[in-house]
Amino acid sequence: MVEITSSLEDYIEAVYNIFLLEGKVKAVDVSRKLGVSRASTTEALQKLESLGLINYGHYGIISITEAGNIKAKEIIKKHKTLAVFFEKILGVNHELAEDTACKIEHIIDNEILTKLEKHIAKCMPD
Repeated sequence: MVEITSSLEDYIEAVYNIFLLEGKVKAVDVSRKLGVSRASTTEALQKLESLGLINYGHYGIISITEAGNIKAKEIIKKHKTLAVFFEKILGVNHELAEDTACKIEHIIDNEILTKLEKHIAKCMPD
């Protein structure tokens, strides 16, 4: 899988989430969601396209590639696991749990993530 910076992870996650909610994605949507300039968004989207994670036309609709889908789902899984752990296991308020998960999702090792998932499953059986 392609390794990308934490900033680019935020962009691919935003593209994926916007698509799920609205069925289409434009650069301005990504810029608004992340609260960043259009210039920063354009640069990031171009990098994601060069990595084969999205298809990007400056004034058109952005589509996510299969590799981009896989990467976005991987990032979202990390985020959700961390947020659940902080909120449901540790009792951290929702907003802080989400904010902290967003920061840690970029650096957490997969071995630690797997152990967290197992711990959550033991503490919160279906």
